[in-house]
Amino acid sequence: MRPEIQGAGDDRSSILPTPSRRSVLGGVAVGVLASAVGTQTATAATGGGISWPKGQALPRFAVPTRLDAADITTLSGDEKLLLGTLQGIVNRTSPRVYLIGDDATGGEGRTTWLEAVGVPFTIHDNAWTLVDEYHTTARGIIVYDPDVPDSINVATTLAGLENAVVASPALADRLTGVYGLQVLEDLRGRFTSRVEAYTWQFDHLWSRTTHRMLVGLPPQRDVNLPPGVPDGYTTLAKVDAHEHDAANRQVYEFDLTDHLGTEGVWVRFDDAFTGDGWGPAVTEVVLTADGAEVARFTPGTDAEEPYLFDANNSQTSLGPPLHRFADGDRYFVYRFEPPAGAQQLTLSVEMWNEFTLSVTGVEPLIPGQEGFAYLRDYAVANKAMTFWLDPNVPEERALFEQIMSDVAPTTPYLGWFAQDIAGEFGGTELCSTHGVYVLAADWFENMSVHSGARAPISDEQKPAPKVPLENKIYVTFTMSEGDNLQYNEHRLRVLWDNPARGDVPINWTTTPILKDAARHFLSYYQRTATENDLLVAGPSGAGYIYPNPWPDETFATFTKQTRRYMADTGMDIVYVLNRVDHADVDLSEAKARAYVEDVGPTGMLLNWGGTSETSLLLGRTPLSTIRGVGAVDEAQNTLAAALEGWDGTSPAFVALGVNAWSVTPEDLVTVTESLGPEFRVVRGDQYFDLVATALDA
Repeated sequence: MRPEIQGAGDDRSSILPTPSRRSVLGGVAVGVLASAVGTQTATAATGGGISWPKGQALPRFAVPTRLDAADITTLSGDEKLLLGTLQGIVNRTSPRVYLIGDDATGGEGRTTWLEAVGVPFTIHDNAWTLVDEYHTTARGIIVYDPDVPDSINVATTLAGLENAVVASPALADRLTGVYGLQVLEDLRGRFTSRVEAYTWQFDHLWSRTTHRMLVGLPPQRDVNLPPGVPDGYTTLAKVDAHEHDAANRQVYEFDLTDHLGTEGVWVRFDDAFTGDGWGPAVTEVVLTADGAEVARFTPGTDAEEPYLFDANNSQTSLGPPLHRFADGDRYFVYRFEPPAGAQQLTLSVEMWNEFTLSVTGVEPLIPGQEGFAYLRDYAVANKAMTFWLDPNVPEERALFEQIMSDVAPTTPYLGWFAQDIAGEFGGTELCSTHGVYVLAADWFENMSVHSGARAPISDEQKPAPKVPLENKIYVTFTMSEGDNLQYNEHRLRVLWDNPARGDVPINWTTTPILKDAARHFLSYYQRTATENDLLVAGPSGAGYIYPNPWPDETFATFTKQTRRYMADTGMDIVYVLNRVDHADVDLSEAKARAYVEDVGPTGMLLNWGGTSETSLLLGRTPLSTIRGVGAVDEAQNTLAAALEGWDGTSPAFVALGVNAWSVTPEDLVTVTESLGPEFRVVRGDQYFDLVATALDA
């Protein structure tokens, strides 16, 4: 999941809240590569110091003994791409290179996890020192085509197979001239489109890559502008209260006349509350000049294209209704060119939720794009095929399905999806139908180091005292995002170090797969947990899936792996997200039985919607649906409504899902302290023990 709003339950499919390979393409030349061609079986090793026995979810790297580190935040995107791929081929044998990237400098700390590896390290002032030291590890260079960004991913796959680094044409000249590295493959002019590039890759490289993991990475990342509406804009409307149910959906009119007389008018839509994942949703735009219509379009259609100036990773949802939305720090901008001599300009917008609308008559800046190092070390080291296919685009979806049909059940897909949240729902469902689970990791740094670090992991957690059942409203807080590997690396560490952690009971979702991916992360969270901290798995177990779409005949492979990893990491509560066609649904009987019998949790949390209801799944396992919240006032209002609807004659239960990107432990202390004596906040294990007692009675 992407780090801004992942897993926040923002279901934009509706305005209402719910909780045989292709042939070689003509004209595409096949390069002559030095390595022997050979299909990797499900048990084949990826080489060097990597261990990946059968039954292990992810590979483990050799134990690092010392590390050369460098801060790459000020480097160009091409330099980051070069160093990330160099890191992969070096660390494949023995983890020695550590790159300090953007997230670490502004999140958990520049050297927090570097120090946690527990080995000597040197931080080099000049990152090119790493090239000086390790360039002889590379056999050569794979040159990508700047005109076809997706060739970066093809080059990444080739780099893993050929022990090479990826470089732009300009950097390739430097590497050849200064370091004597030779160009093994030059992809310039090889492809004309995304699908052409990845089809060639599938036809010619897939048989040589590991089939035990898939890697989905965007070829480039936006170089973002500072957050917030830039100077020069005039804000015409801003929602001043949380709106999550489209209750404010209507047509809004704005007078843009004051901005006539320039070359254009730019209208920008932002999220009024960037933390909770319910930004502006726009379904129709109409512009009139002097009473005459000059523009009308529905976002997401061809008619929108001439006016969409800056999409900035906003997304479209098929709905109904079809609409464009932007959550968190994302936004989108339309450009209009008023008719010459126009005296009156009026904009009508049908929209809803938490919007800010601003206008300017001066052309705004657009973010650029650049290459990046995140997860490329891991892809290269493991000889994984790297691609970026949008499950919402039919031609790309077809190729995505073709790839997944060629892997075994419980193969992990590491990375993320195009269109972020819209891609999350469609992509996760598509992966689930093929028995593939998702591990959000497109912002994960230094996985080729962290997968080698060793630390003790316990199969138990600190016990909580038994709570007697009384006529109270029992509340349990569950932090979102635990399936997200990069969240475990960055945001979770920030929240975990919050001084208020431990003051109130909190369930922290995490992934038991950290046992393979970064066991010293999990070890740290286990060792420093208080009696008010409980680690729970999910969503939806060993990996992020939607259970109902997963084929019944192979689902046991997932649930049995989930049970094994949860038992090894001391987790006995699982949080499950279950969606079909972008909507939360109940577990089918077959999937419910598999969780109850194969995983055997002491309790289950389900979905992320507008209510919290408790039951006994199959009459045996306590289950509670989650009511998602993204702010202190929203949590307080939800609990006030629960109190108003409670008759006080029997216990009531409310499971609040807490958006980890916008709510902190300090915030949950504020919520807890605002509650009356009718409430008691408890840990998840206490909560489900109480539910079982109440429902059994």
